[in-house]
Amino acid sequence: MRLLLVLAVVLFGIWLWRSNREVKAALKEEKPPPAQSPLDMVSCTLCSVHVAVDDAVQGRKGPYCCADHRQRAEP
Repeated sequence: MRLLLVLAVVLFGIWLWRSNREVKAALKEEKPPPAQSPLDMVSCTLCSVHVAVDDAVQGRKGPYCCADHRQRAEP
């Protein structure tokens, strides 16, 4: 009887250890960050360098890569 009790406790311990290990492994799995969408690019009217639309300086003749190029092209 004592042997059955020890065997039951050992089996319960092994089951508890394995189930806990699987939960920790599931928590460790990290999801990759979502892929960023590509930015829309425009070409500078003066030097033809491509810049993001958000960073471009808009002028009367089109987008420019910096304020200096806009001043040179649009006096």
